[in-house]
Amino acid sequence: MGSRILVVEDEPAIAELVALNLRHAGFEVALAADAEAAQAEVDAVVPELVILDWMLPGQSGLQLARRWRAQARTKSLPVIMLTARGEEADKVVGLDAGADDYLTKPFSTQELLARIRAVLRRKAPEALDAAVEVGPLRLDPATHRVTGHGREVKLGATEFRLLHFLLSHPERVHSRTQLLDRVWGDHVFIEERTIDVHVKRLREALGTVRCAHLIETVRGAGYRLTGDAAELPT
Repeated sequence: MGSRILVVEDEPAIAELVALNLRHAGFEVALAADAEAAQAEVDAVVPELVILDWMLPGQSGLQLARRWRAQARTKSLPVIMLTARGEEADKVVGLDAGADDYLTKPFSTQELLARIRAVLRRKAPEALDAAVEVGPLRLDPATHRVTGHGREVKLGATEFRLLHFLLSHPERVHSRTQLLDRVWGDHVFIEERTIDVHVKRLREALGTVRCAHLIETVRGAGYRLTGDAAELPT
């Protein structure tokens, strides 16, 4: 599954058409028809990118973009603004509100996909180097250091990559197949059960800083990293 994209659009026909084309292009898609639903989606899982309609019922897309830019968790969230407003002044307002790009309706699917890929490419180097933090766990790719409750954790290279991926996509359940593809790469031929071995090693390492419980096994589905899990009594 590709990057998760949130489409915030109150016109069902446009929303479904965009979602259909994005899924065909390999993206995972979530839909929201207003600002409240969009905020709920982002609160649950921060997507890789948001396609945001300017004109929404209630709070506008412009206000929503400004709110996300003001919050630490979403300040670097890539946003492409969709609007019927084509004037240059309107584009400036949208970009100043925090949009990474701006597309005027009507637009072609190919142009939208090109804009999405361009924004994701621009953001990728930042994401690779940026420190990620969930609950008491913090991973800094630049220094290759992991801490839990402020204490350093020693990890092997594979466990480090696995934790980096899980921390970058918190609260989402990842199947073993997805982890193989995203952490090892689909050109590497190893058994899916090898994932379990590395998860076990990762948990053992995180156990030294009381963070092993943050990696949950979801029966029949895969693994999830959560910042809300209660630590089991010892």
